[in-house]
Amino acid sequence: MVEKVQLWLGQHAWGIALCVAIALVATFLSTHFGGPQLLYALLLGLSFHFVVSRSVMKQGVDFCGRTVLRLGVALLGARITLPQVAQLGWVTALIIALGVALTVLSGVLLARWLGRPREEGLLSGGAVAICGASAALAVSSVLPPSKATERFTLLTVVGVTVLSTVAMVLYPFALQLLPLTATQKGIFLGGTIHDVAQVVAAGMLLGPQAGDTATVVKLFRVMLLMPIVFAIALLYRQTAEVRDNEEVKDQSMPLVPGFLLAFVVLMLLASSGVFNAQVVSYATDASRALLVVAIAAAGVKTSFEDILKLGWQPVIMLVAETLWIALWVLGCLLAFGPGLH
Repeated sequence: MVEKVQLWLGQHAWGIALCVAIALVATFLSTHFGGPQLLYALLLGLSFHFVVSRSVMKQGVDFCGRTVLRLGVALLGARITLPQVAQLGWVTALIIALGVALTVLSGVLLARWLGRPREEGLLSGGAVAICGASAALAVSSVLPPSKATERFTLLTVVGVTVLSTVAMVLYPFALQLLPLTATQKGIFLGGTIHDVAQVVAAGMLLGPQAGDTATVVKLFRVMLLMPIVFAIALLYRQTAEVRDNEEVKDQSMPLVPGFLLAFVVLMLLASSGVFNAQVVSYATDASRALLVVAIAAAGVKTSFEDILKLGWQPVIMLVAETLWIALWVLGCLLAFGPGLH
């Protein structure tokens, strides 16, 4: 047993240490100079791409890019409770759920229209529809592994982070011009901005009521990560089963990926009141830290040249999906009026 542990550490330690070091530097830069933590981790990771070809680094980096990522996604479940979702009301919940589903579908249709792989549509649509970079990483983890998927995942992370930051600044000012209540403004912010941190920041600009509503709506979108990722995993599992290539069959996903089960279990435990506020805070911080390490690993595995090869079409997809979900939520808010709940 001890020998196995020593062997594992010998194969993984250096790669893990590199990814953790990049994550720590990214956290320092974000804390002291502002800016998105995940974006710093990604850019720093890209600058260390030259080391991944060394065998002493590769296995540890791969471990961070897959296992650590799944742990981070699973821990997101600890911050979501069913009573929070119930506060939304069924009309609001239906609008947000349909918006998420239709945005993922729009990604697939855009990918087909632009001649891109379906995986790119699922990745970009899922990232825009649910929770930005975290969703992009989660969706990527259940897609068939390939260099093309890794490259597009990184571009998606950069794209949704930039778009989310722009939305955080522009949306609160634009909402002041519209005949919406504070609650409706919060629903719009929580239903359209990609990353949780930017939702909270934008909501605070419009006051406590809008901020609290935006946060709850955003957490509901995060909750939808589980069924969306499960559906994608099931889709590719069934696809793998009908292929003749035995290698693909061996790589097929289990019916329910373990990290999704952990997400659901943690959500149910949080809903039952098992976790106090401090435990939820620890889980949230741990999830964020693990995701930063994972995106650092994703950066190390990819080069700038690989990302540039993707061209302009993925950017069009991300912008179009962002506009679509914004128009969907705004249109529903204006159609249903103040009595939305």
